[in-house]
Amino acid sequence: MRHLILFICFIIVSPAFSQKVIVDEVKDPIDWVNPLMGTDSKPSLSHGNVYPAIALPWGMNFWTPQTGKMGSGWAYQYSADKIRGFKQTHQPSPWMNDYGQFSLMPITGDIKVDEDERASWFSHKSEEVSPYYYRVYLADHDVTTELVPTQRAARFRIAYPATDGAHLVIDAFDDGSYVKVIPEENKVIGYTTKNSGGVPENFRNYFVIYFDAPISSAQVYEGNDAKSGNENEGEHAKAVITFDSKDGKTVEARVASSFISYEQAERNLTTEIADKGFDDLKKEGRDIWNKELSRIEVEGGEVDQIKTFYSCLYRSLLFPRKFFEYDEEGNVVHYSPYNGEVLPGYMFTDTGFWDTFRSLFPFLNLMYPELNAQMQEGLANAYKESGWLPEWASPGLRNVMIGNNSASVVSDAYLKIGQEHSYDIETLYEALLHGANNAGPLTAVGRAGVEYYNNLGYVPYDVGINENAARTLEYAYNDFTIYQLAKALNKPKEEIELYKKRSLNYKNLFDPETNLMRGKNEDGTFQSPFNPFKWGDAFTEGNSWHYTWSVFHDVAGLIDLMGGKEGFVSQLDKVFELPPIFDESYYSSVIHEIREMQIADMGQYAHGNQPIQHMIYLYNYAEEPWKAQKWLRETMNRMYRPTPDGYCGDEDNGQTSAWYVFSAMGFYPVAPGTDEYVMGAPLFRKMTLHLQNGNEVVISAPKNGRENLYVHNVNFNGEAYSPLFFNYFDLMDGANIEFEMTDKPQENIQKSQKDLPYSLSTANE
Repeated sequence: MRHLILFICFIIVSPAFSQKVIVDEVKDPIDWVNPLMGTDSKPSLSHGNVYPAIALPWGMNFWTPQTGKMGSGWAYQYSADKIRGFKQTHQPSPWMNDYGQFSLMPITGDIKVDEDERASWFSHKSEEVSPYYYRVYLADHDVTTELVPTQRAARFRIAYPATDGAHLVIDAFDDGSYVKVIPEENKVIGYTTKNSGGVPENFRNYFVIYFDAPISSAQVYEGNDAKSGNENEGEHAKAVITFDSKDGKTVEARVASSFISYEQAERNLTTEIADKGFDDLKKEGRDIWNKELSRIEVEGGEVDQIKTFYSCLYRSLLFPRKFFEYDEEGNVVHYSPYNGEVLPGYMFTDTGFWDTFRSLFPFLNLMYPELNAQMQEGLANAYKESGWLPEWASPGLRNVMIGNNSASVVSDAYLKIGQEHSYDIETLYEALLHGANNAGPLTAVGRAGVEYYNNLGYVPYDVGINENAARTLEYAYNDFTIYQLAKALNKPKEEIELYKKRSLNYKNLFDPETNLMRGKNEDGTFQSPFNPFKWGDAFTEGNSWHYTWSVFHDVAGLIDLMGGKEGFVSQLDKVFELPPIFDESYYSSVIHEIREMQIADMGQYAHGNQPIQHMIYLYNYAEEPWKAQKWLRETMNRMYRPTPDGYCGDEDNGQTSAWYVFSAMGFYPVAPGTDEYVMGAPLFRKMTLHLQNGNEVVISAPKNGRENLYVHNVNFNGEAYSPLFFNYFDLMDGANIEFEMTDKPQENIQKSQKDLPYSLSTANE
């Protein structure tokens, strides 16, 4: 108790220095999560581009206060002054926008259904935000609104003042919707069809709402125009219900939805809420989040580091979302966002593999293998229902980003969890071969330029296929993961060798004159002129300095191309030494990813976007791990804060957050599809991973601190440990890893080949 009092006094007396206080124990990690981290964003500059997701882990439905206009991808911005409603949302990012959305908005006084007229001023000072609970005071209406979520439902508690006009606006949004008020049952039903693409023609999100207070009157609307009767089906259906609140009234609403039917929405409501009160659900949600966040215990970190870690862990447990429900017999069923049918089995959605193959899915393989096995089954269903694996699903196929990175997600999962969890890997392998050898109906599905790639070993610069060099590099890595999976499944030798050979196609784009990757024309000549600072064009949301390192599976081969380790390290160093200059002409404007690199003061290192996020770890392959340790700590300290401007770019469905979570552990999955994590340096003095199989990984670094950021020695299960990587299966068996930290870098180390991380060129295969 004495230590606790001293700690609290220190915070109060010296807030400016409070972040240096070391937290020895975290009992309730949910209390350290800030869902507003990253919400101070806009199209021109992203500090996360996220909204406060009031949701349970991987919930089918999220809820968020809506400050943006209907249809805006920026549903909630920290800088906003007014709230227009409380929205059920399925939005994975502002760029993908939303689907299946509707909102509830309490108002008082005269009825105003227009989203601008009904909007209310609010203050963050009267806003309480946690993943399991949201509360805010709507000043213009003198109403306090609270909500708690479940997986597919939610409960609202709305405190109206003494008034003759206590109303609730139910907005089913435009593009086709329906509402019906059933006063005798204190009930409203409806559906919304509003979406941003990737849905069949029969797509609907059905909702049901029950109130614990009588509905004294009701009015339905088409847009802002009142209609007769108690129901309306049209372009933009709304309803306003009124309660008797002459003496003040607290009204509770139970809300659930389904992509299948009204009956299923009722079932979801009964199953998940039943007779549970508001406070019961609040406690239940808090316990669920505490349980999941406590799977990783941290000790011995600064206040802001603890807040940042658990806020990032929260974001790592949201996507891909569950897109399945339970029928009357308790069986798993889903509405297919690919063919519009209701089918048995799992379905997940709202993730882009171009982002999340890098660390989010490897994180799931480490901490949630059982859940990821369900996700793999869902991917098999997606292939059966659409004919393709979704590279970006929201909720169905979307034409965004490049690559064929489903190969990485599928292969890495089976290689790590396939022996412990049974699912339809043969169908998934078939899907990988189909995607690797065919161009899809969208350029983001299958492989755009596949004939060129398979015949020439690269996608040419001059044949009208944008971002060709990036595609080539990603296809080569994807081929490597197929090669790894083919071996594990004992596929024919010629099939195995084909994908091994293709995985070396990255070499076709290496330009020895610049020591960089460069677009190549169909005739074999390099693109000219060549500006390595030009964003886009041959690359995707980056330039050559970012994409040159996209040889995840064969860094040793890249080192050889650069003339050896000295030249390789020199190129790595230049990323931080060069000024943040850029050529934005491909986009005709400065996109936010460029601006975020420019203002970060880390040279050409653009951590706010995914292509380069693994690059720092590559120093290990050249036997200079101390540089990785230096730049990793620099990135964690400067690029992540537990504040509304806390990210340095788009958070992207858990990817950028999972990078932080892994890096805080002290290792990172540079090459998914292998069983190795490349070593970094832990952020905390102690971290305990409670694995799903019951084992624990304890990572201790008792001398860790701001100055002691370098690794001097490592012990693994009590023995000196020399490799610069950890093995997945060794960790899953349970491990005790001890880092001896120091303030001086270990600059002159020599490692044997067996101590260096995996590279295809040096592997004994």
